[in-house]
Amino acid sequence: MLNRFLIIISFFCVTSSTFGQVVYQDVSNNAIYEFLDELANEQIIVINSAIKPYPRIFIANKLLEAEQSGKLNPRQKKEIEFYLRDYGKELYTGKFDNKRFDIFYFSDSSFTFSLNGILGAQGWNNENGINYHRWYGGEMFGYAGKHFGFYASLRDNTEKIRLADTNVVTIRNGGKYRSTDYSEMRGGASLSWSWGSIALVKDYLQWGTHYHYPNIISDKAPSFAHIKLNLQPAKWFEFNYFHGWLVSEVVDSSRSYNYNGVQRNVFHGKYMAANMFTFKPWQKLNLSFGNSIVYSDIGVHPAYLIPFMFYKSVDHTYNGNTNTAGQNSQMFFDISSRLIPKVHMYYSMYIDVLSFGTLFNKDEHANHWSMQGGVRVTNLFPNTCFTFEYTRTNPLTYKNDNLTTLYNSNWYNLGHYLGDNARGLYLALDFRPISRLLISGRFRLNQKGPDYPYIRETEKVLGLPFMESVEWEQHIYSLKASYQVLNDFFIYVEAEKQTVSGNFKRFNSEYYWGNTISWSLGVNFGF
Repeated sequence: MLNRFLIIISFFCVTSSTFGQVVYQDVSNNAIYEFLDELANEQIIVINSAIKPYPRIFIANKLLEAEQSGKLNPRQKKEIEFYLRDYGKELYTGKFDNKRFDIFYFSDSSFTFSLNGILGAQGWNNENGINYHRWYGGEMFGYAGKHFGFYASLRDNTEKIRLADTNVVTIRNGGKYRSTDYSEMRGGASLSWSWGSIALVKDYLQWGTHYHYPNIISDKAPSFAHIKLNLQPAKWFEFNYFHGWLVSEVVDSSRSYNYNGVQRNVFHGKYMAANMFTFKPWQKLNLSFGNSIVYSDIGVHPAYLIPFMFYKSVDHTYNGNTNTAGQNSQMFFDISSRLIPKVHMYYSMYIDVLSFGTLFNKDEHANHWSMQGGVRVTNLFPNTCFTFEYTRTNPLTYKNDNLTTLYNSNWYNLGHYLGDNARGLYLALDFRPISRLLISGRFRLNQKGPDYPYIRETEKVLGLPFMESVEWEQHIYSLKASYQVLNDFFIYVEAEKQTVSGNFKRFNSEYYWGNTISWSLGVNFGF
């Protein structure tokens, strides 16, 4: 069934007119995403910031659009010129003036190929000693013909002390550790046409408008393979869908076996389907809604390969309304407004369980949801921006009493990094005095309440109070300076004060146990 589905879609793609091949830009390259956001907040370009990553061709076209707008300040003009040294690869054939440095680059009318290395290190020093994170690898991308794009990136990581294990509350990407090492392989291949694209990738996703961290789908878990579909048939409508192969790490005893005295463990299969419909009634207002389902034990199901479905209803058809047989479904909403020049206001909501009949019943409600809202004011004063973001996640959100359908992959939550029964406040002030230099101040207040077990048969799962007590609290003050010397070549220095109280040994990396003042220095080339 899956093979037939891919063949049909592939045939549709290659018989359609092209608008440019698709290769996705790593969301770790926050500088280009921040710059596009600045241009959108000033109403120079229009973007849908609820769905990331962006294709490189999309970024290139937006940079070109901004360059031709006549609305840029001197710093922004220099930024455009700098970024086009890289994203000009999507706009021009062959060599072009001021192209960025590449280890290897080839381009003609039918084929483009770019190869670069990845190398970086960051070191910290605080009351708990010295820690470091170093990484190396390589990345490449290319285009063939008018429809086909491909890319791959391999990064091997080593940390002296683990900073992002499954139990650690942090914004850092998680890894599948072996001792203190882990590797991350991303890549994919895509086919595109004039109003959409389809791709098979192993990569990160971010769904939900945010500046600090998304609460719908995040890149906390290691990247997982998925088929993704993007359709933009009209200026007022965009559709996104993916079907993913998650990693349950739940042993299937019926399929595991022993051979020559060695136990071979086989995990339960785990999958996820999700869609997002985005309507644009005005050019600078996006209204998005969608739903998802995490399912297991039935293989890749054809109903969840249909992009436009309401998956909870599909689950009712196949499994009735029983919790013991059903899958784990979710809904979400996102509003993003840039109607006021220089001001971006947004709100996103993830709904795990919601019953309108008991919505306001404090003893019987099932309000398992996460909400996040914020505002960013850009260039009210030249080259500055201020950000406010608040997150609230009710008890039992992102949880389930079936291990094979939990909203996670490799045991990392797919939603907000704080998890359930938590709230967070994020304040940021950014200053860009010259092109490619960012000086940023950050404040974060994070709190978690009691950790309630999700066991429907024996534990109370309705009417649980939000933050009845504070079991863990974290204050972070930071000041960071970062400069992009060359394309994808950064140097940065940071000072950070962190105070934690409550159960910090459970939620913090041991490197941040107690109250700490950390000094950090880093350098990296590539992502």
